[in-house]
Amino acid sequence: MNDKITIGQLYPNAVSHVQVRKPAANGANPSINGKTSFQSILEQQFVKFSHHAEQRLRERGIHFKPEQLAQLENAIESAASKGAKDTLMMLNGTALIVNVPNRTVITAMDSSSLKDNVFTQIDSAVIIS
Repeated sequence: MNDKITIGQLYPNAVSHVQVRKPAANGANPSINGKTSFQSILEQQFVKFSHHAEQRLRERGIHFKPEQLAQLENAIESAASKGAKDTLMMLNGTALIVNVPNRTVITAMDSSSLKDNVFTQIDSAVIIS
């Protein structure tokens, strides 16, 4: 069994040589160039999260699976191809405001936070299914 997964396997359109390694048997986090492999992957992804968005995700208990991040990446590509700048993206009941040119999630809201919300300063919306 191959223990390495390249970014190209997870995200076929990505160009990167970063590899994911299985956790060590002793429970220690493996590292690539002194950083944990997960951190390295996050730094190489095409989808970034602002500090504000990271805080909101933690506060609201929102977690994304790798396949959801791939869907988000594809949605950003699609929005970019249409010339979108600031987009509301709905992903499994989570609302994300994304700055498309920077490929950065600006903020995130779970379904309970969406009630009676008005979204301003967006130029497009994408429903990810």
